[in-house]
Amino acid sequence: MSWIRTIAPADAQGELRELYDAAVRRAGRVYQILQLQSLNPGAFRASLELYKSLMHGPSPLSRRERELAAVVVSRANRCHY
Repeated sequence: MSWIRTIAPADAQGELRELYDAAVRRAGRVYQILQLQSLNPGAFRASLELYKSLMHGPSPLSRRERELAAVVVSRANRCHY
């Protein structure tokens, strides 16, 4: 089994604290997929920007279609979405 060191929300400081606080405002909590990026806040921020661009930016796909694609891929990978 793999183990990845992360920084818990209670221990976050500086830029990471800001990113975690924004995650709580957005989703009510800091999901583990975000905590996996906690050791590199710059990459964490870039990942969130990519996500926002893909899910909320201009696209021929509707938001519903994008969410459906994400659910199908997560299901195929046996991941909870």
